[in-house]
Amino acid sequence: MAAPAACTRFSDNYDLKEELGKGAFSVVRRCVQKSTGLEFAAKIINTKKLSARDFQKLEREARICRKLQHPNIVRLHDSIQEENFHYLVFDLVTGGELFEDIVAREFYSEADASHCIQQILESVNHCHTNGVVHRDLKPENLLLASKAKGAAVKLADFGLAIEVQGEQHAWFGFAGTPGYLSPEVLKKEPYGKPVDIWACGVILYILLVGYPPFWDEDQHRLYAQIKAGAYDYPSPEWDTVTPEAKNLINQMLTVNPSKRITASEALKHPWICQRERVASVVHRQETVDCLKKFNARRKLKGAILTTMLATRNFSSKYDVQGRSIITKKGDGSQVKESTDSSTTLEDDDIKARKQEVIKMTEQLLEAINVGDYEAYTKICDPHLTAFEPEALGNLVEGMDFHKFYFDNVVGKNCKAVNTTILNPTVHLLGDDAACIAYVRLTQYMDKQGAAHSSQCEETRIWHKRDNKWQNVHFHRSSNSPPFTFAPSAHK
Repeated sequence: MAAPAACTRFSDNYDLKEELGKGAFSVVRRCVQKSTGLEFAAKIINTKKLSARDFQKLEREARICRKLQHPNIVRLHDSIQEENFHYLVFDLVTGGELFEDIVAREFYSEADASHCIQQILESVNHCHTNGVVHRDLKPENLLLASKAKGAAVKLADFGLAIEVQGEQHAWFGFAGTPGYLSPEVLKKEPYGKPVDIWACGVILYILLVGYPPFWDEDQHRLYAQIKAGAYDYPSPEWDTVTPEAKNLINQMLTVNPSKRITASEALKHPWICQRERVASVVHRQETVDCLKKFNARRKLKGAILTTMLATRNFSSKYDVQGRSIITKKGDGSQVKESTDSSTTLEDDDIKARKQEVIKMTEQLLEAINVGDYEAYTKICDPHLTAFEPEALGNLVEGMDFHKFYFDNVVGKNCKAVNTTILNPTVHLLGDDAACIAYVRLTQYMDKQGAAHSSQCEETRIWHKRDNKWQNVHFHRSSNSPPFTFAPSAHK
């Protein structure tokens, strides 16, 4: 009976109280620590319903939250794994959303907006210093520690956060919320920490006038606006905003990520660090009125999505594993809806990842065609294993076997070679491995000018290391050697 006892650590330490929020795979409940009487929020994830990939994401979220300790970040106090449930014990933040609090205030000025964005930037700077990119900065994830006046802004929900090395930029998948996505993510270019600063620019714009810089009911048009950085400062609401505030927004909403201001630089901007001297202290009633409408629109859409979640009334065009998700108030709610600008998307872009594997395979075959051994070795693992006809059915390892053919055969027996991959099927094996099976059709001209074609079946295993795909193993059918481009080989 010792085994079940090992799975009671959460209930040994905490008493569960009322429900605070609900998601597809999780519920958030208030809990009280037995030893201290302190209150926390427990995010309880039903791990039985999670795929292996979702489980990896959960572990990543816990790992990231453990290393972030900052007054402006909702803190993770405990992470407890039991047989069918995982418990993440966070700060209990009782002040609600920052944007809801602003509209309830009697007075709100540009200086208040400056103080809000400063706290958000402090949290982002802490994340970036610790090699973390949040990827989903938006109003729903900006909470207040308590109902007390002047309570700290807290950044929540690290479900989409990723870890990066230094100033590394890479393609980490399509993730975020439409209205807050950066141009580089929409263009599917390598990205990194600057995506969070772009979202901060969008948030600051809203904090000042109560509506977003990019807006369109049609998502394609919305994305086109963002990619072009097409925003402006219309009259009359922007006429009363100081030039310094606009200057900071411009530096945050810079389309080129390498030229975008960083979190640490933004914290040194005069509008932030010299607030008393620079930021206006005039009450902005129009901003509050607009923000009320903005909040109402978000809440209505949130309610619709929650109803969809409750009824499971999803369109079949969405992935059954919920790869497009909404995360509401950091409670882990997952709703598959992807057209709304308050909806968090995590489209792992399965299609794009499969295309990447096909593209790498084509690059490898092209290196063989043109006899570029150097390019071939960059794409292959040094310990590449292979079953191929020239090895007489034996498994060969390493590059020496292949080098012989590059030195003596490839490109010497034929004038021109064209390779086409037919019917490629890619199996993604987690985030960093893939298997591709295809028919390889080879067309070539011999030295006499006669055209030939042949085909063989190949399977290749790819592994991603340091964000670079490498071919680690392949198996080729015996009916057509790849290196011997001579008519006699294909009788």
